[in-house]
Amino acid sequence: MSTNRIPSGSTVPFTPRPRKRTSSSRLTFTDKELREFAGTLASVRKVRPGAILEELEQSGEGSQLLGRQEGSSRTTRAEPAARPSSSRAADRPDRPSQQPRPSSSASRHRERDSHREPTYPSSSSSRPVVPPSSSSSSSRPAATVVPEADGWKTRNGKLPERHAHPEPAPAEDDEEVGAETRLLDRVPLEVQEAWICEDLLFVLQGVEGALIRYDESYDPLDEEQRTRGARWKVDPSLDSSLLSLVERLLPLASFFTAVEASMESRNAPEYGMVGHALSSGIRAMLKEYRVLTAQLESLFLSSPTFTLQTLYFHLHPTLHTMSLLASLCLSLESDEAGQEALDDSDDDDGLGGMAEELGLGGAGLKGLMKNLKAQEGLIGGGGPVVGGEILGIICEREATMSGDPTASTLHSTLLLHAAQPYCKMLVKWISTGYLSDPFDEFMVKESGHITKGVLESDYTDEYWERRYTLRDGSSVTSGKGSAAKATPSLSAAVPPPRHGSSRLPGGACIPAFLQPWKHKILLAGKYLNVIKECGIEVKKPGEVEGDVDGMVIINEPKFYKRIEDAYIYANKTLLKLMIEEQELIPHLRSMKHFFFLDQSDFVTNFLDLAASELRKPAKGASLVKLQSLLDLAVRNPASSSSNDPYKDDLKVVMQSQGLYDWLLKIVSKTGSLTEDGELDFAIGEGHEEDTTSKKSEKERTLLAIDALAFDYSVKFPLSLVMSRKTITRYQLIFRFLLHLHHLESALSGMWLEQKTPQWRNHCGNEDMEKWKMRIFSLRARMLAFVRQVLAFATGEVLEPNWRALEGKLAKVQTVDQLLKDHVDFLDTCLKQCMLTTSKLLGIYAKLMTTISVFVSYQSSLNTALSKFLADPVAESDPVKANLRWTALSKFEINFNHHTKLHLDAVTYNAGSENVALLALVTRLHQTTLRI
Repeated sequence: MSTNRIPSGSTVPFTPRPRKRTSSSRLTFTDKELREFAGTLASVRKVRPGAILEELEQSGEGSQLLGRQEGSSRTTRAEPAARPSSSRAADRPDRPSQQPRPSSSASRHRERDSHREPTYPSSSSSRPVVPPSSSSSSSRPAATVVPEADGWKTRNGKLPERHAHPEPAPAEDDEEVGAETRLLDRVPLEVQEAWICEDLLFVLQGVEGALIRYDESYDPLDEEQRTRGARWKVDPSLDSSLLSLVERLLPLASFFTAVEASMESRNAPEYGMVGHALSSGIRAMLKEYRVLTAQLESLFLSSPTFTLQTLYFHLHPTLHTMSLLASLCLSLESDEAGQEALDDSDDDDGLGGMAEELGLGGAGLKGLMKNLKAQEGLIGGGGPVVGGEILGIICEREATMSGDPTASTLHSTLLLHAAQPYCKMLVKWISTGYLSDPFDEFMVKESGHITKGVLESDYTDEYWERRYTLRDGSSVTSGKGSAAKATPSLSAAVPPPRHGSSRLPGGACIPAFLQPWKHKILLAGKYLNVIKECGIEVKKPGEVEGDVDGMVIINEPKFYKRIEDAYIYANKTLLKLMIEEQELIPHLRSMKHFFFLDQSDFVTNFLDLAASELRKPAKGASLVKLQSLLDLAVRNPASSSSNDPYKDDLKVVMQSQGLYDWLLKIVSKTGSLTEDGELDFAIGEGHEEDTTSKKSEKERTLLAIDALAFDYSVKFPLSLVMSRKTITRYQLIFRFLLHLHHLESALSGMWLEQKTPQWRNHCGNEDMEKWKMRIFSLRARMLAFVRQVLAFATGEVLEPNWRALEGKLAKVQTVDQLLKDHVDFLDTCLKQCMLTTSKLLGIYAKLMTTISVFVSYQSSLNTALSKFLADPVAESDPVKANLRWTALSKFEINFNHHTKLHLDAVTYNAGSENVALLALVTRLHQTTLRI
């Protein structure tokens, strides 16, 4: 059925279809009845009664109904040969085809002035009709249009109101003038029903009729009103029995106009490919709706038994479907309109409304402030509803209306159409690693400024973490404790949710059926990109497009299996590349050798060679000299490290803070690790505290031995596994072990020095001999403590965990599992080495400080003993003897106190949090002095 309206300048005859006659009797009218009948039809069609009589005479059935006698007052009209009505024309194939009667608009066109608009053909002119017979849906009641020169403005190509100027009727037809005061007065019920059916066929296409017009409060040029559906007003003179059914059908017309307006408004490119695919699916449904109305029009024109009840019976099921479509379109529009209204209501220009007075341009400045607020997340997410958000809305509605079969079928069909562009982007991403998303509709986003070139100079895991990310800000490591602490928040670039809901806008909204698969989708494409960066060929986008034929159902197990297969393929390919071609396992063994000191002969040699340099302040030590000494120690043929294939990747660095201060700030959440392994201090501490801490740092100069650390050069793609974050963990463990090795070496050197004759020979003074024995005992206990902790860390923490890691790496199937196992291995080692618990770390740091100070006090002890041997009488003075004992007692008291606290803390943690510390508890019980 055509939706184009007949111009109001031409009139189309409205001739209601009669009921099927049961007898062949002919009806005749008297002159009075004829005038009344012609007057009624003239008032309905707003033409002269004379034109009605002329038209009745021109039709065969009309001349028989008139039954005019010879000698009638209208002898000037010729009596044409009677011909059958259109309802029976098909029964006479042998009769020649009848010439269709001209419409009344054509007859009036001949009678009116030539400046009127021409008559357009209508469907009613193609069939013979008899009064009262039904006209086509394109026939309209007659009206005389006010010319544009009178100042009337058109609306949608037609006048907003029909201003009819009835032509003057003859004097004998004065009684018809009053009949035009109400449109349907004295119109039979059958005629009203046929008329309203014809009008409804127009209105169901969004076009006004004669009896059904737009409501006065509705403006079809208002975009917001159009998207909410047209409002209709029925002629009040319509019979109430018909009005009830009409009011039930009018919502269907309103829903149709709302859907059609929404489709027109979403044609712009910024609505994305998913939005256009959804519009295509809805238009296919609207096409079926139009076919239905065309079939109903054909039935209306051909069936004499067609009634308003018949029309309602056929359209009633469509009413629910169209309401669901309108509701969906309204939900898509309401988010955008709500955000625009929220933004428009914010009149603050950031300068208290004085922007215009200051000449800064209020509107432009307000827009700039709005953009800044949007970037800072101070206002809700705006923009059109596109991509994954459209799929998310359809899924939510489908789940909400799961008990309605019609709604479930409708939403499934629309989801199938809308998901096709999204599906193509997803398949291309997981199959080739190529991301084609011009309208930000897909769940994965790319940061183009982060490339492989950045990794060569700064081998952080920024490429892995930030090159490709999920738009909703979630990451694979978001729930992994320490890994999450070291990972910078990616949610900073996540758009804020829609105003009044928790749904993220655009591609950041991931449909519910893809939520369990989002990390695998992200990782599959990321793995393929790593493979491409290494020069290995993968599928090209053109090859993948050829594999996708027809419509793909994106929320079925078959498609999920495709995601899983692509994920496994990318995983295995990259895993094979890393383990076999890039030799990942030998690199990890080399790092274990250098950082975990499993064969530490090179470290002992290095500490001996660099002893004088390591006693300098950290800022005064020469890195070039230390690096050359390290190379000399590592390349020594007698060293076990000389055969390491990756010894050239090892280098010396100096950290800015001591190990225990650094760890305490990390575990107490006053600082956190950034990508480069440095500290990111918490903000909010006072300026006085910062000044105090700076003074204390200046007073306690950091020595080179306390700041020394190793670093390791890694190339892509191994930098994904041995990233800056993982190397920082290696460095923490290395500095912990190096400090123990240094103390062990220093205490062993102290033991060697105390084996000299001045210490071993009896001096003849019992008090001095007791003093020396106490020093020997304290040194032995300290050395035993250091060796027990070192043996526990290397033999019962690092080595067993490394064996477990090797076993996992031999069975690993995916890259992300390899990354997880590696990070878990390092975190476990840090925890079992007591480097992640603030209480244990604080006590242990004080204990290590006591031992370090005691070692550095060896020269003072030697001096005191030399003075005593030089002058025993003078040095035996009680005051000087008391000074010697006081200094020694301080070391003993501190060591005993902190040893007990450390043992208690280790015992508590072994029973509550860290079972691996039970072995250390057993070792420490053997060396701890009980007083």
